[in-house]
Amino acid sequence: MTELDPRTQRRPVPIYRIRLEGHLGRRWTDWFDGMTIDLLEDGHTLLTGPVADQATLHALLRRVRDLGMTIVSVAKVGTPPTAADDDTTSLTLEENQ
Repeated sequence: MTELDPRTQRRPVPIYRIRLEGHLGRRWTDWFDGMTIDLLEDGHTLLTGPVADQATLHALLRRVRDLGMTIVSVAKVGTPPTAADDDTTSLTLEENQ
């Protein structure tokens, strides 16, 4: 069971990484709820950011579908640090990126 974040008394919001085939312009950041958009040299786009719940994740995936882009992968890659963590701790990311 995930412990509550003592600062907010809520569960930490997980970070997701969605890999898309093709490049998506950075102007779409607002449309994707402020997720980070990284354009990769291999022609893929990575959308990375917090996703509050499954309904939000499905809404993001519908937006990708509406653009006609192909989803390569969707992965939960970590959670933001909590107050119990050292302030210098960055996001917990999966080992194989």
